[in-house]
Amino acid sequence: MNKYLKYSLILIVISSLGFAVYFFTIKSDSHSEMEHQNEVYTCSMHPQIIRDKPGNCPICGMTLVKKITESQAEEDNSIDNLLKPTDNFIVGDYQTTTAKDTTLSSEINLPGIVSYDPNSSVNIAARISGRIEKMYVNYKYQKVAKGQKLFDLYSPELLTEQQNFIYLISNDSDNTSIIKTSKQKLLLYGMSVRQINSLSSSKKVNPQVSIYSPASGIVQGTEKMDNTSNSTMQSASYNTEILNIKEGNYIKKGEVVFKLVNTDKVWGIFNVSQGYNSLIKTNQSIKIATELDKNEFIDAQINFIETQFNPADKSNRIRVYLNNNKLKFPIGLRLQGIVKTNPTKAVWLQKQAVVSIGSKKIVFIKMNNGFKATAVKAGIEIDDFIQIISGISVEDTLAKNAQYLIDSESFIKTEKL
Repeated sequence: MNKYLKYSLILIVISSLGFAVYFFTIKSDSHSEMEHQNEVYTCSMHPQIIRDKPGNCPICGMTLVKKITESQAEEDNSIDNLLKPTDNFIVGDYQTTTAKDTTLSSEINLPGIVSYDPNSSVNIAARISGRIEKMYVNYKYQKVAKGQKLFDLYSPELLTEQQNFIYLISNDSDNTSIIKTSKQKLLLYGMSVRQINSLSSSKKVNPQVSIYSPASGIVQGTEKMDNTSNSTMQSASYNTEILNIKEGNYIKKGEVVFKLVNTDKVWGIFNVSQGYNSLIKTNQSIKIATELDKNEFIDAQINFIETQFNPADKSNRIRVYLNNNKLKFPIGLRLQGIVKTNPTKAVWLQKQAVVSIGSKKIVFIKMNNGFKATAVKAGIEIDDFIQIISGISVEDTLAKNAQYLIDSESFIKTEKL
């Protein structure tokens, strides 16, 4: 009985081992077959050729290459994958350099242009409704002096007020308070003191009243301000344009007839490229040269830094307020600003030791008999140096020319760390 029990146990053990070996073999074959099925080959010149095994292209005869499938494409965005198909370790003996923990300062060149100061603009509005009989200013960008005649206006309401004033001074000259009120009303309607005195002496109404400019400036037109602060980087080639208001037009009380912009005070507006924003501060000194004489500089200071970012050229702008009485800069004149940056203490590395690969910047650290590619986080650039925020230290020995290592033939001679 014991003999039969012993043989039964041996048989059970052998059967169990057999099933285990069979199951493992089936699973391995299935996995290998699945991997083999995921491998497809195509032609570099004729991607329409798809084969499940290596071979040659039936069209051009080129050797088929393995095509990356969706499952194989799910890889991380590490620096190793960016540097494949070769490894990221380069064998060779190249010139080296090191990063420096020091303080650097430099000069930043900023392109700019002269623009109107919108704060110094003057609106010349109609103080009373009427019809324009004659225009003495006919073009945009025409220069106007203070006290210059702008247009003659016929206004029935103003004509009536003149008649009332003449009646009061002729028939009720002792009533000074009423006469003073009437005179003040004529002033508010746009007549000058000289015109009122002439009216008082002649006692004759004038159907047409001349309107004079209250300030000097350049005629901007009858439209609303043409986004002066936003159009400062436009070309200086202004075309002569006829004004919208013409002789015979009827204007309403409060309507803006002219807009005068003064050129005694102007803005110098400069573009600051992305990356240099942190180096520019308000009240910082700036040297300005013009395209008329690039060797002559004027000293000024930065008065305002605009917070709005221009997505078109990846820059924002700074303003410098200039007294143009003596400078006589024409609007639209191109400028060149030079700003000396404040000293910045950081870890600095020569630009040629850093190379950009897509969204990453890398350097090559010397290790054993070669160089290992390492990602770094970079900051601002000053002259021939770039700020290194993280990734390496001043003790690391680096390849002096990172671009050469990527392009060199030695890149195919690699070894794994």
